Amino acid sequence: MAAAAATRVIGSKPSDCFQFIDPNTWTCITELASDVVVQVGEVSFHLHKMPLISRSGTLNKLVNESTGDDGGGDDSKPCTVRLDDVPGGAEAFLLAARFCYDVQTELNAGNVVPLRCAAEHLAMTEDYGEGNLVEQAESFLSEVLAGWNDTVRALDACDDAAVLPAAEDLLIVPRCIDSLADKACADPTLSGWPMLEYFTAKSLEETAIWNGIGAAGRPRSPGVDWWYEQASSFGLPVYKRLIAAVRSRGMSPENIAGSLMHYARGHLSGLRRRGDNSDGSSRGVRAGASGTAAVLSAGDQRTLLEEIVALLPVEKGVAPTRFLLGLLSVATVLHAAAACRGELERRAGNQLEEAALGDLLIPNTGYSAETLYDVDSVQRMLEQFMVTTPPAFAASPETTDEGQLVDAPPAELRPVCSVGKLVDGYLAEVGTDANLKPSKFQTIAALVPDYARAIDDGLYRAIDIYLKEQLCRLMNCQKLSLEACTHAAQNERLPLRVVVQVLFFEQLRLRTTVSGWFFVSDNADQGSSSDNCVLPRRRPDDDLDFSAGSEVTTEEDGFAAARHDEPSSPAMSVAEIQRPGKPKSALSRLLGKLGLCGRSSSRQQQQPPLPGASDKRRKSFDLGC
Repeated sequence: MAAAAATRVIGSKPSDCFQFIDPNTWTCITELASDVVVQVGEVSFHLHKMPLISRSGTLNKLVNESTGDDGGGDDSKPCTVRLDDVPGGAEAFLLAARFCYDVQTELNAGNVVPLRCAAEHLAMTEDYGEGNLVEQAESFLSEVLAGWNDTVRALDACDDAAVLPAAEDLLIVPRCIDSLADKACADPTLSGWPMLEYFTAKSLEETAIWNGIGAAGRPRSPGVDWWYEQASSFGLPVYKRLIAAVRSRGMSPENIAGSLMHYARGHLSGLRRRGDNSDGSSRGVRAGASGTAAVLSAGDQRTLLEEIVALLPVEKGVAPTRFLLGLLSVATVLHAAAACRGELERRAGNQLEEAALGDLLIPNTGYSAETLYDVDSVQRMLEQFMVTTPPAFAASPETTDEGQLVDAPPAELRPVCSVGKLVDGYLAEVGTDANLKPSKFQTIAALVPDYARAIDDGLYRAIDIYLKEQLCRLMNCQKLSLEACTHAAQNERLPLRVVVQVLFFEQLRLRTTVSGWFFVSDNADQGSSSDNCVLPRRRPDDDLDFSAGSEVTTEEDGFAAARHDEPSSPAMSVAEIQRPGKPKSALSRLLGKLGLCGRSSSRQQQQPPLPGASDKRRKSFDLGC
């Protein structure tokens, strides 16, 4: 079973001597009337001079100054002294006053630090009685520092602004940090390990019950990350000192980096939204960080991120590439210092072969941003990788069989081959950006050496996407005729973005046309002359001329461009323009491009010819880019 939290009871008299009269007044019930009032902030304590001045040098001095050194003051009226600067405030002074009256008081890890600081401030030393409060509190504090949980509670008590200066002067904070560092660096397999009681309790809490029988026969063995969660509850100043302490004791860089990653995920909201769990730990983000912890401001998060980057061990590989790129993405959003972002780019570039495509899609949030993603950052990381990677087989790539490079490249070529595939995929992803300049595309593609690509299929795909996007921008989808829209919607060679735009404008045009016909029909029902209900006729040069081109044999190769007579009535025109089967086929092809079409496209029925179209095969204009 886990060891109980450290507690100690001092004093022998019953605790009901002290009573709370009203929200701001304490009094000690004795046979004698109170002759001194101690004011601590807004709380008043009606006490007696003798117990106080016999134990506290500070109160002895203040009471004498209040009544006069010659004792000529009026003893019938209680004197008043103020102690507004006592560490721990009224709560700590109440414990000290109870000690002066020998009233039972329980010391624990949560109140020993403010009580120790208050005892020092009140000068409750051995000069004012043997076994005084300073000695009692100091002795119990040593017991508290022997356990992990109690030390954490004591360190949390030091976080109070009224206690922290005194706790630093008395070296309580450094002692707590050193105690935690010693326990974090201890071998958990050793006998008498000081954290055994903590992890035994965790094991009992998390033990599964099977068939009504508990499986808590023995506690599970803790890993090296057992201290990450509670260390993440500390504020940044204390946490930095803890990391410095464990580093000075020789903790491994991997263990230090693991704690820093856990701390960053607990306090940086950007990393939590990314769902980064690159260390493979099932522990996840601590509950306090994701639930009850206060959300830091953007400025505080920027400061914390820069400190985390500065604390990361310099050894390569101690932090996963995904975590480094996640920090870089958050640093870009928070506009962290250029030195911080440069350090992250250098670290991530040194191990770029471990990155995934999604991790490289860093949003471009600069004030003069042109591209959607930060392409310049990826270029710098790629340059860093090429500088630190030895040029294996660069001089004689023909010594290795091409099939071997594709199936199983040599160990010395695997990193650069992985980066080559990564860059090709990245170029295909950012190639759809209208603001990506050809020179930037070419520069990034050329950074990967030839021997890193056994085959250039990935590069070809990226170039194909980029060229299609660049050429299709010359075309305005709103200026396509109905026949051209129908063909473009079925053209598998067009980028998906263009197909979506074509379908959108086609449906918008059809909707507008049908609305116009309904308006004409309403006018006719109201008695308007049929001669006035004439739809505007298209001029011969309004649409593209589809009389030239290759023969139309299937949907994929072309579309029927036969011009039929103008509609004689609105109802007839609607039937003609809807062309049963065509919109459905275009939509099916769009769903196929999106991967949402479950059936094979080969089962699609061949669409009927356009109404009024000639039986002869006509030439069509090829709109493929």
